[in-house]
Amino acid sequence: MKKRIFVTATNTDIGKTHTSKLLLREYASRGLKVGAIKLIETGVIDAAPDAETLLRTLKELNSEFKEILLEDIAPITYPLAAAPFVASNNAPLDLNALNSAIEKLEKICDVLIMEGAGGLYVPVDEEYMMIDLIAYFEATALLVTHCSLGCINDTLLSEKALKDRGLKYATAFNCREEDEDFKNVSEPYFLKMNKDVLKTKDDIDVICDVLYNL
Repeated sequence: MKKRIFVTATNTDIGKTHTSKLLLREYASRGLKVGAIKLIETGVIDAAPDAETLLRTLKELNSEFKEILLEDIAPITYPLAAAPFVASNNAPLDLNALNSAIEKLEKICDVLIMEGAGGLYVPVDEEYMMIDLIAYFEATALLVTHCSLGCINDTLLSEKALKDRGLKYATAFNCREEDEDFKNVSEPYFLKMNKDVLKTKDDIDVICDVLYNL
């Protein structure tokens, strides 16, 4: 099994795909063959936008992805922009489709970035939450969190969920231009608790090191 990194987040629209692209570029710069999969994408009408972004990046970085199709990167899609449980009308998760896609991609990469949907407790079907897929695929998790007010609560809750499940993980703060108050409003707490505040913009090399060695 190749190195699997599962990119999750404290909520939707936090920056999973943006962070996944940064990981791909950093690992590729180290001479590793990179791959990515958007396990489940909802809100897909004509094409899967997150998966399209990942595939464009992969075709730049790994020549063996030139023949890979969008359906290989996004094996399960639904039109409704909602949790997979709702978007699929509570259809059972097709693990065979995910496993087949992963097997195909891992033949041409050293590191596979697996991007989830929403946060850890997004329901996939009656049996699986998103956090369960991290364990099922034996992946190392990267928790992407935001830098706006409320990030302390959101980050700690998600980290507790990962710890309670005994999952290997690292946390990355995806700070945006409008998050200039983070340094004064939230970061002091994390620093006081002796937590490394790794930011996707500045510390992607360190984040990649931590993930690869977990």
